[in-house]
Amino acid sequence: MLIVILVIVALGYVISLAFEPGYFFVIMIFASLFSIFYVLISYYNSDKIALASVGAREAKGEDYKEYHRLVEGLCIASGLPKPKLYVMDSEQINAFASGRNPANAVVCVTEGALEKLEKRELEGVLAHEMGHVANYDIRYMTLVAVMVGMVSIISQLFLRSLWFDGEKNDKGKMIFILIGVVLAIVAPIVVYFVQLSISRRREFSSDASAVMFTRNPRGLIGALKRIQSEHFEERRISKSVAPLFFSNPFKDAGKTHPSIERRISALERM
Repeated sequence: MLIVILVIVALGYVISLAFEPGYFFVIMIFASLFSIFYVLISYYNSDKIALASVGAREAKGEDYKEYHRLVEGLCIASGLPKPKLYVMDSEQINAFASGRNPANAVVCVTEGALEKLEKRELEGVLAHEMGHVANYDIRYMTLVAVMVGMVSIISQLFLRSLWFDGEKNDKGKMIFILIGVVLAIVAPIVVYFVQLSISRRREFSSDASAVMFTRNPRGLIGALKRIQSEHFEERRISKSVAPLFFSNPFKDAGKTHPSIERRISALERM
């Protein structure tokens, strides 16, 4: 969180150099206040932002009885408080967890997961997400997805504002346009590598937690094999939140998760 504050302030500093000196302190004060408020808002509303980004809706108990029963059983097994449950419209088998801590966690599954998975398989997927909650992965993954994404957005806005400036022939302006180009290129690359560092190791850890909660790896293995047989991608999901999901919603378009084969192999050895 501190790094994100510093990066946004640094971007504000670079932007301020592209304007008249008199605007320097105004821009720096705005960048400092914006970064602090943005981090605080992201921290306390990261789950809501993630849910809104995928168009999730609350899973009411009377409509999704088995979903609620499975999560309640996992809460007893894990000793965790029951998270708020949500559903998103998608034919793909997938799920994610979000929130800042177990007391403020949410779990969301796709309609495809509820329709296509057997009870034991769905329990394995939900246990995996509860593993993320227990390990506090939800805080780290959601904050990174939301806050690092903002760095990319700011760099893009900076780049476009400079290109549409009327004084593009000025040498000083060209230097800052070049800086904007570099930021616009580097920011998405940084996002990509941060996402890689988040998901891979934590997915194995949550798979292990799921087996501990259910005392049976077969359900999770079955769910992964069903996902392996699917042949379509989820194109409505933002790539910034892809690391939150049970499996990569874009299949091979980016290695945000370890391969399904490696996950199945690890589970079969348990």
